Amino acid sequence: MTAGSGASKALLFDVFGTVVDWRTSVAAQCAVALPPHVDSYAFADRWRSLYQPAMEQVRSGARDFTRLDDLHRESLRTVLSEFEITLPDEEVSALNFAWHRLEPWPDSVDGIGRLKSRFIVAPLSNGNISLLLDMAKNAGLPWDAILGAEAARAYKPTPEAYLRTADILGLAPHDCTMVAAHNSDLAAARDCGFETVFVRRPLEHGNAQATDLAAESDWTYCVDSITDLADLLGC
Repeated sequence: MTAGSGASKALLFDVFGTVVDWRTSVAAQCAVALPPHVDSYAFADRWRSLYQPAMEQVRSGARDFTRLDDLHRESLRTVLSEFEITLPDEEVSALNFAWHRLEPWPDSVDGIGRLKSRFIVAPLSNGNISLLLDMAKNAGLPWDAILGAEAARAYKPTPEAYLRTADILGLAPHDCTMVAAHNSDLAAARDCGFETVFVRRPLEHGNAQATDLAAESDWTYCVDSITDLADLLGC
């Protein structure tokens, strides 16, 4: 851990895995929507595994910017086909909205609320705005602003995702701190001039998680929860 400059005005949060428990939430909704013989966690994991490849088509320029809801729906249809499941179109659409109804980690709402007393708090997520808005309403996340990939027209970890988000808020990169449970996200943010906070989420991918179990660089701060970050920053 290095000492922060103390100059940050905004704490910008990765959402999937850092603020919300996507795996448990999506698996629970899959268990209701899919046939009973389907392993809902295996289905959720496979669906999530297509997240980065889908966005990479946009990052590489192979396709125009496409909101995450649409990428998720395309991936869902792929996974349904792999699992040999047929659902009516309206049920596919309803299940795709599982990502709008993710539950927060136990420390997220309190921690973000406390940090809001001193900092601008907002998502810096690959989610689209309507997804993040529904999620905030469902989970009680007290954001100051709802920002998403649509606003930046870029997906992390491309520099534009970070730099355009800072600019939308009228801030310089050094005014911003990226808060994430993923080392690669923090590395990209630091390269753009952000300060960084690593939040340990060792169960994001379940008990068998093998990545992002610990800080892999000298981030500005490293904490076990968002409430720990609030304690550290005197909020």
